Amino acid sequence: MLFWNDLESPDIIIIHKDNLTFRALHIAAAAVALALPSAAQNAVDQFNVVWNSPSKDSSGSMPIGNGDIGLNVWVEEGGDLLFYIGKTDAWSESARLLKLGRVRVRFTPNPFSAGQPFRQTLQLSTGEILIEAGKPGAKTKLRVWVDANQPLIRLESDSAQNTEMEVIYERWRDQQRRLEGPEMSSAYGIGPGKDPILVDGDAIQQDAESRVVWYHRNTRSLWPDSTLLYRTFGAAMEGDGFSKINQTTLRSTTPRKQQGVSIYALTMTADPIDQWFQELGKMIGRVEAVKLSDRRSAHEKWWQDFWNRSWVQVSGGKEQKAVSSGYALQRFVNACGGRGAQPIKANGSIFTVDAKEGENSYDADYRRRGGAYWFQQTRLIYWPMLAAGDFDLMEPFFKMYTANRLLAERRTRADFHHEGLYFPEAMYFFGAGANETGRAKRRDFSNGLELVSMMLNYHEYTQDKRFLRDAVVPAAEGVIAFYDKHYERGPDGKIRFNPAQALDTWHEALNPLPEIAGLRWLLNEVLTQKLPLSKAAATRAKRMQQELPALPVKQVDGKAVLQPADQVFGEIKNSENPELYAVFPYRLYGVNKLNLEVGRSTFDARKFKGTGGWAQDAIQAGFLGLTDTARRLTAESFATPTKGSRFPAFWGPFLEWFPDQDHGSVASMALQTMLMQTDGTKIVLFPAWPKDWNVEFKLHAPLNTTVEGVFKAGKLERLTVTPEKRSADVIRMNPE
Repeated sequence: MLFWNDLESPDIIIIHKDNLTFRALHIAAAAVALALPSAAQNAVDQFNVVWNSPSKDSSGSMPIGNGDIGLNVWVEEGGDLLFYIGKTDAWSESARLLKLGRVRVRFTPNPFSAGQPFRQTLQLSTGEILIEAGKPGAKTKLRVWVDANQPLIRLESDSAQNTEMEVIYERWRDQQRRLEGPEMSSAYGIGPGKDPILVDGDAIQQDAESRVVWYHRNTRSLWPDSTLLYRTFGAAMEGDGFSKINQTTLRSTTPRKQQGVSIYALTMTADPIDQWFQELGKMIGRVEAVKLSDRRSAHEKWWQDFWNRSWVQVSGGKEQKAVSSGYALQRFVNACGGRGAQPIKANGSIFTVDAKEGENSYDADYRRRGGAYWFQQTRLIYWPMLAAGDFDLMEPFFKMYTANRLLAERRTRADFHHEGLYFPEAMYFFGAGANETGRAKRRDFSNGLELVSMMLNYHEYTQDKRFLRDAVVPAAEGVIAFYDKHYERGPDGKIRFNPAQALDTWHEALNPLPEIAGLRWLLNEVLTQKLPLSKAAATRAKRMQQELPALPVKQVDGKAVLQPADQVFGEIKNSENPELYAVFPYRLYGVNKLNLEVGRSTFDARKFKGTGGWAQDAIQAGFLGLTDTARRLTAESFATPTKGSRFPAFWGPFLEWFPDQDHGSVASMALQTMLMQTDGTKIVLFPAWPKDWNVEFKLHAPLNTTVEGVFKAGKLERLTVTPEKRSADVIRMNPE
């Protein structure tokens, strides 16, 4: 497994792994026959997305990607094939995540002319889009894929007759312009004093003889000391038997039945620009040194391994089918955008498209709430990756915070004059805080607790000792030190969390529950897991355990109900339920735990109820064993219609932007939680599972464990736990 430190620097993006690893991968893949995948992988193709008509515009696009490069692919009515190219590290001078560009593909004769047969399929098992169009005898078949192991986009056509093919780069950022009015939301977080916000144009390399080459280069930056300055991102396009007819267009030299085009994408810091051109040429050479057939085999092998490492396939009716499809498609979208230099953006990932909001129209670079990463939204994408075994997709998220740890420590010294570390709730990938989050957010530090919580869970699952030593321990020691030094003790010797806030709901609070619950969980885990802390840090953790105040609770109608804080002040600012953080993410109350009824009473009394976007009710219901509620909310989430998008897993917009990556991720974790929960070494099966939901599943658990089973007609037909000795840790509950 690739550890986060092995990823390339965000300044140079020859993505994923070193060339030696690539060569070994291709050599191994060359021996893999292009046969149908295993039964588990074939099963995912039942969730393929199939369209029998072209689309009106980019709102009717399908996603495809390799974890770093993502395409939005659509075919115009009676026209051409088009796609936007997104990349996880294409950050502009104002830290907006931009598209690399748009490409148009045109055929003569045109198989997409009005009235002709048409079929477009997202083939999940092999990570590709297949398009068949045209009348019998004149049919054209297209394959669009993004190499799972290389920074390469491939277009391949096979026609029944000789066909001419044109591939055109379409530039819309052709000159500098100023963001104004509602579009300023796309740069949200930059704050006062940074106006005007300018968007610079892209450039085209004029002297590229056989390739179309374009790029965006940040010759300035709103953060001069950041990695934004001289960041250069773009692409090169060339074809097998194609000639360059102008600076933006390739055309096949003669009409042919088979055609192939390659597009290579690169991001790096380049000063001067010649460095980018040189690295681009070297990168293309490295890719082309491996036979296309070997690259294709390795690509299919990656997707085969991805689908084989976990699945949840529910059956029994229309509701169950929607749940299974939504789960598979959300996991696919995360895989398409989750292995790059930076984490997945909750507000659109790399799949934003042209959009209209009210009377305002925006290009595909727009995303509401800007380029900063909001922890409250971003974390929800990553929690379900644990049970799915998608550990490689989690690495960019952890890396963003570990890479900025020293900056966080210095920020703590500068802002609060004490040791420890904290990360701003809204933070750019290079560590700067988003200025528009304001003073209130300066009191919300609980993201550090949850970050370390997720890191500890990751270590429990993977047993990665290097990650524990280099990432978990420094972060845990820093966060614990921050809380120790930041708050005074009351007359009773207990920590007094004041001034503080209860998430984003109450911006003024005394002793908020997320801080107390988070520290209670973290300190217990740090000490019981016997982390290799320094002696001073271990002593501090033991002392702070005794200094924590009790969780805020009061009696309501004779029942103990957890509260957001000991006291809250002022107006409600948001719709989060801080009191339920004792259920998730900090597992203090729930199934197979003491005081389950306290958790359930708290859930029943919650102020904000519902599902959609980042609302976590479905997850918390699952952890509390509330089968009917978890089922209803999970099914409702996966059945939510997409507004303005044809692709069924491009949900939103909710409070953020679309495609909303929280919505499907929350529903995915809720489904996993209904099916299986872990608590230390214990594995609890069917804690909130409906009896009439048949399911075939494979999920991951701590200690490098997988649990695979089949539940049908109310009975567990098969259960395989690997390693077998972990079977003794399984607790089976009865589905309701």
